[in-house]
Amino acid sequence: KVVALCSVRECVLQRAVLVRKKLTAKEGGGWLSGTLFCTHFRVAFVPQDSPKPDDNADPVLLGDHDVALASIEKVVAVGPSRTKLVTASSSLKFTPEELVLYCRDLRVLCFLFDRLTPDTQAVEITYTIAKTYQPLKPGTVLSFQNAALGSVEMKQFLSNRRRDAQMNWFDSLPDWEQELERTGACGWRVSSVNDRFEMSTSLPKFNVVPQKVLDTELKKTFAHFNEGRIPRWCWRHPRGSDLLRMASFQNNIYHEKDDIRNLELILFGGQSLCVVVELGDEMPSPTDIQLAHTRLRALCLGDISTSVSVPDDKWLSTLESTHWLDYTRCCLRKAAEVACLLRGGHLTVVLQEAEDRDMTCVVSSLVQVMCDPHCRTRVGFQGLVQKEWVMAGHRFLSRINYHRDSDKEEAPVFLLFLDCVWQLWVQYPSRFQLTGDFLLALHDSFHLPLFSSFLANCQRERCKRSQNLSQSYTPVNGWRDVVPRGSFPDPSDPPLPPVWDWALQYSSQRREGFTQPGSLPALPQPLFNGNLNTNPELSDSAPGSVFLLSRGSFSCSANLLPWRSGGGSGVYRKSHRRGGSSSENLPGLERLLKAWALTELPQGHTTTISGLQGPLDPYEPLLPLLLGPCLGVWRDCYLRGALHAQAFSHPISSSTQHPVEQLAWEVQQLRDKLALASSPTNTVPAKTQEPRQTDSNLNQNTNNSTFLFPACRHPGPVVSRTTPPILNLQPMVPPVSSAPLSRPGPRDSSKHTFLFGHPSSSEARPDQRYYPAPNNNAKLPKSNGPSLGS
Repeated sequence: KVVALCSVRECVLQRAVLVRKKLTAKEGGGWLSGTLFCTHFRVAFVPQDSPKPDDNADPVLLGDHDVALASIEKVVAVGPSRTKLVTASSSLKFTPEELVLYCRDLRVLCFLFDRLTPDTQAVEITYTIAKTYQPLKPGTVLSFQNAALGSVEMKQFLSNRRRDAQMNWFDSLPDWEQELERTGACGWRVSSVNDRFEMSTSLPKFNVVPQKVLDTELKKTFAHFNEGRIPRWCWRHPRGSDLLRMASFQNNIYHEKDDIRNLELILFGGQSLCVVVELGDEMPSPTDIQLAHTRLRALCLGDISTSVSVPDDKWLSTLESTHWLDYTRCCLRKAAEVACLLRGGHLTVVLQEAEDRDMTCVVSSLVQVMCDPHCRTRVGFQGLVQKEWVMAGHRFLSRINYHRDSDKEEAPVFLLFLDCVWQLWVQYPSRFQLTGDFLLALHDSFHLPLFSSFLANCQRERCKRSQNLSQSYTPVNGWRDVVPRGSFPDPSDPPLPPVWDWALQYSSQRREGFTQPGSLPALPQPLFNGNLNTNPELSDSAPGSVFLLSRGSFSCSANLLPWRSGGGSGVYRKSHRRGGSSSENLPGLERLLKAWALTELPQGHTTTISGLQGPLDPYEPLLPLLLGPCLGVWRDCYLRGALHAQAFSHPISSSTQHPVEQLAWEVQQLRDKLALASSPTNTVPAKTQEPRQTDSNLNQNTNNSTFLFPACRHPGPVVSRTTPPILNLQPMVPPVSSAPLSRPGPRDSSKHTFLFGHPSSSEARPDQRYYPAPNNNAKLPKSNGPSLGS
């Protein structure tokens, strides 16, 4: 049967009537009645009062209450006295009362069958979903894409689709030139020497290199680096420093005199100093990230099929053992060090990783989010991901492992980056135009194998899919990709849209929450490159000096550059001073922060912390607070299915709160009364204030001072959104409700624990207004300091 669901015509495999969907606290709580459908593409829930789809409206892939089959990880049927994990080969010997869908994006969807729902419909739709959803394989991924995008109407719609003109896609030479002009980067040019991917198969067609290096000379430098990933320009700080990234040097390569000259021209970029930041030793490996994320998923979701969940008193210690927050803290710390270095001016900072395809993406992106207000807007952030991840050759297809054929390479590095951005957004909400809803939408889209942004490991693979590329060999040119004349993409493969086509994924109401409005203030006096000198520890070094920043300290390793390791060149001497309290053994970040504190800001600029009101300096980096109370779990993402996974109850009146939510509300009322009683306007004995002082540390883990939720960093009344109550509750029996229950049956409530109460939707985060940087689309001033062109 073919019906129209959300303006997309699909083949309905099975349906069930009189079904109730459990709503999350963000959706208003309670239960929503409607009809449940299963198609070749998704599980769709259509509420009873939903309007009829408009045939003339643009199609939306997923409704607000839908889930794609590719996002489902397991299907659980809940009966009167048991639960069962349902697979394609399972035999269900009871009529399910509840259907629970565990999703790869950490959602848990609960559907309750009414007593009037035919038993055959409840059993059949459970079986149908379990048989239709399959562990992703190459064949199933293609069939899933055809089910979603393969119809004639959808192909025609996508072929006429125009991409966002406000966003920089970084897939053409003018796009890169626009970025150079926006950042005011002088002395750099866009090279197309890799336009056929001959120099490096994983690098994009266009790369930014110094103007003094010709393409004929540039070709000789690719052989000196792993996978040919040469040092490339990423971004220029308004104070004149440049950020580069590169892979490790190749071993046993003979460095000719001309090669050495070109390599040093690229590394220094016209500056007198170069700092190489080695990311291999300090940053987590992809294997570490995958293991931490797997443990975090198990902690947040539990397993309803075995009724196993972590006790309340062990939750925080278990969270600490996942090491996910440790890796988040590590990435933020390293990005803060690099941001402080770039603020000094007159140097290049080169991020180095063995393959330059994982942690360099994370750190370079975080540095730009911290320092560039444009990257904190929705359009700017999308361009940042497009530049530093999609075009830079991050192995999305291997790291996501859609086909389940590269388990050893699977690692959600991109999700770790999104978590780091969320931590910055929580600490500086008014400095971001994008919102947490936008980050959450990008997190969920990451798990759908529908978007060209995530279905390839590099630009070359995307080009091969969009064009029928064959290879030819000649003795002079070697292997080359050849586009046959008149060739077109395989008509059997549906066109894959980019992930940034939000109108194809979400309704207009959901998209409105991706940004927060704000008015542009008056344009301040620009800070020209080279005006300030805030790095005295390195400024007196000899020209051409190369430093290594590792574990927070500077060093001058003789093996840092292979062509310099043969002799004791004078450029490798350390910077010696006759006086002062600084020392080479002092951590580098601490010295930079000390120099930064002594720097006089231009008139009219003051530094602000965490969105406090006052004059804003858009050129100062957003340095995160990294201590335990300041980093928390991304609650809207990781814990949105926690209550569903740990406690199930039959529906009560839509106007009645869930027992756990009711209890959390009562606890919050008591907290508000305590805050009112301890206010300076009331005379309260000192004894009544003692519990108030220890209340903020209820969720502290003394192992590494990691907190589940970020605490308020300024003294004042406790705000529930920043320091929600952490409850250590014993198993409880929900109060008896007068509302009629559907499919009543015995339920062992002692197996479930209630961890978290949902905050009221009316609670607001303090000072969430967006204060945008002056004229984000304006061009940054060009450098007056040293450059390659001078």
